[in-house]
Amino acid sequence: MADIKVRIAKRVAKEMHDGDVVNLGIGLPTMVPQFIPEDVVVTLHSENGFAGLAGPVTEEAEVDTNVIDSGGTYVKTVDRVKYFDAADSFGIIRGGHVDATVLGAMQVAPNGDLANWIIPGKKVAGMGGAMDLVVGAKKVIIAMTHTQKGNHKILEACTLPLTAEKVVDMIITEMGVMEVRPEGLVVTELHPDFSKEDIQEATGCKLIFAEDLKAMED
Repeated sequence: MADIKVRIAKRVAKEMHDGDVVNLGIGLPTMVPQFIPEDVVVTLHSENGFAGLAGPVTEEAEVDTNVIDSGGTYVKTVDRVKYFDAADSFGIIRGGHVDATVLGAMQVAPNGDLANWIIPGKKVAGMGGAMDLVVGAKKVIIAMTHTQKGNHKILEACTLPLTAEKVVDMIITEMGVMEVRPEGLVVTELHPDFSKEDIQEATGCKLIFAEDLKAMED
């Protein structure tokens, strides 16, 4: 599972562009910073009140108990970090100043519908900033494993309560890269470990394969 998540995080990192302001969700997306090329300067925004996140703390000596991300994890910051209050933070998001957000998901539909915050009947902390991020960010990237214990996560229609409708632009899993387009969910990259039949079988909706389908690199 760790290797699969690394594969996904590495591919997501290729979507980061010099000068971007990017918000990372909790879980798998927090692995992305370690794979962003050194010559690409990205400002990582955390909705609880700062821009300049450098990634999760890996050693106890690095812990600053005053600095956590929106998921409550101790994190490191870059020298140019800027702190602000929640109102300013969500003003950045709602004002359209976040170039991309990378989030996990429980379910995604081919029209871009997203469910990533609750399974009815289970305890949950809340939606957090997700509902603002998915409508405020210029690009919404979903980084997730393709299935959950063999169950489809990409479905014709989400069955869990939605975070928002028609907001997802791209889905990146260990099997490939998919883009939400008017004609449907288009596979633009397929990992060599899998065939077209494999990814279609693991998906609960019809996939369209791009004419210029490329190999997804590790």
